[in-house]
Amino acid sequence: MNSSKPLPKFDPRSIPVLGIDDHLAGVPLERLSPQALRERFRHPPVWTPEHSVEKKFTDRTPALAAVLLPLVMREELMLLLTERTTNLSTHSGQVALPGGRTDDTDRDAVDTALREAHEEVGLPRDHVEVLGTLPTYVTGTAFIITPVVALVKPGFALQPNPGEVADVFEVPLGYLMNPAHHRRHEVEFDGVVRQWLSMPYSDPAGEGDSSEARERYIWGATAGMLRNLYRFLSA
Repeated sequence: MNSSKPLPKFDPRSIPVLGIDDHLAGVPLERLSPQALRERFRHPPVWTPEHSVEKKFTDRTPALAAVLLPLVMREELMLLLTERTTNLSTHSGQVALPGGRTDDTDRDAVDTALREAHEEVGLPRDHVEVLGTLPTYVTGTAFIITPVVALVKPGFALQPNPGEVADVFEVPLGYLMNPAHHRRHEVEFDGVVRQWLSMPYSDPAGEGDSSEARERYIWGATAGMLRNLYRFLSA
């Protein structure tokens, strides 16, 4: 039976930074090339994920899901991310990886991630080269997520679903794989102390755009899965 307790409403940006992990080494740039990533997934190291199960917010029935970590092969690899619309029932307005709940017709987690990425942002499957998966990540809202890592060939034209996606943007993988940009937070809610990471990124204005750079606030489950990718690549 699902709990009727509402999810906490707070601005994660308002929670103080407890620490920054700049004492940890970033992933060497030579490990962040397409070929190096292909080899890493073909011959994975012995490693341990750092983030895997969040403390529960609700008693809702667990649901399988998958997300795509789409690494666009530009001059340097860029991670494609979305900003969710504010009308969604869970994680509205947040920076997210393309993905969602598993359908009965999906063959596996990879199929879920590719289908959802196409439905959400119009990413064509024939531009995607799946490298492999990371260990599952369980959110506080009871989604059991399989992260699917893939290389994406440039030249695609995205068509974001306006009902789910407010914006699509890219962040350099090298930035996200540098723990000097990983910040730690915690807050107490309903008697439970919850901890998470944030990885704020200042998205530069486009060429000819006079507007200021925009902060992309990556946190929570998305940041947790990226931290696991960091552990996998730095092992």
